[in-house]
Amino acid sequence: MKSIFAKSNRGIVCAAAVLLVAIGVEAQAAETSYPLTLTNCGHQVTFQKAPERAVSIGQSSTEILYLLGLQDRMVGTAVWIGPVTKGYEEANAKVERLADNDPSFESVVAKKPDLVTAQFQWHVGPEGIVAKPEQFEELGIPVYTSPADCVGKDNTGGGDGVRHTVFTMDLIYQEITELAKIFNVQERGEKLVAELKAREESAKKKIASADGKLSAVFWFSSAELDIDPYVAGKNGAPGYIMRALGIKNVVDSEEEWPTVGWETIAKSGPTLIVAGKMERRRFPADDVAVKHKFLETDPVTSLLPAVKEGHVVEMDAQAMNPTIRTIEGIEVLADAVEKSGLSK
Repeated sequence: MKSIFAKSNRGIVCAAAVLLVAIGVEAQAAETSYPLTLTNCGHQVTFQKAPERAVSIGQSSTEILYLLGLQDRMVGTAVWIGPVTKGYEEANAKVERLADNDPSFESVVAKKPDLVTAQFQWHVGPEGIVAKPEQFEELGIPVYTSPADCVGKDNTGGGDGVRHTVFTMDLIYQEITELAKIFNVQERGEKLVAELKAREESAKKKIASADGKLSAVFWFSSAELDIDPYVAGKNGAPGYIMRALGIKNVVDSEEEWPTVGWETIAKSGPTLIVAGKMERRRFPADDVAVKHKFLETDPVTSLLPAVKEGHVVEMDAQAMNPTIRTIEGIEVLADAVEKSGLSK
């Protein structure tokens, strides 16, 4: 019996050794093989090695890099509309902010980056106000743009663009996964995507009973308070948030942020008004306090049931764009609905 057990034990050891070798091979396969070429927003972009000096133009792009633990590879950021995601204040303070809004092409190039990430083609794209991707590529600097701003979206008309297909978080997960591959930190990318998916499912369960009963309008801002507001179209991030929670969007437009009159919105009678909160002060209505005052004093909006009954929800503007914060938007709205009792 002893000899049989010894043989059996040796078999287990051998099997374990084979398994460990297999695991090692799998881990080896997960490593990025350079040069790495990806197709991004219709362009092929090639990386000879993992970037060491990245500049990110757009808060969401910056926050994804932070969440992947890559702040030590960053030499500049730009385009901020609110505070950095909680827990990354110290990391953010160590990365130079080239501009709160639009950086100059020269300021970006001066940092000698080996990668430029862009959240919006408005900044780096065919008609980019910072630069066209080709301008960076001529200097040997690869550009990676968030798929959320180009897949199923037409930005040729300027402004916020027109989204012909609905945004889903899969585009943000693609960005996370591809950036993780570019920097050779795939395991961190997989973990981050899994965490975000789990948070979304948890938020959905909170108000599952409200499915189909509620409607909403998302108010980002207004160029002037006495003209039509910028509200969310059906295909952008707010549309995704509302679909995830079973809430109807009263605005039926493919434009990312169409202007719609308050009289039209009033006729649709939204159950909730979601007001964008941001530090940006390009327009007076960027200030959420100004939004609240307008809603309470304007002859039309003050009569809206959502205003009279106190169903105005503040949401970080970053969550209202197709970003990593969109999951946070789902959580914020689900919590608000639950606390208001509207889900019953």
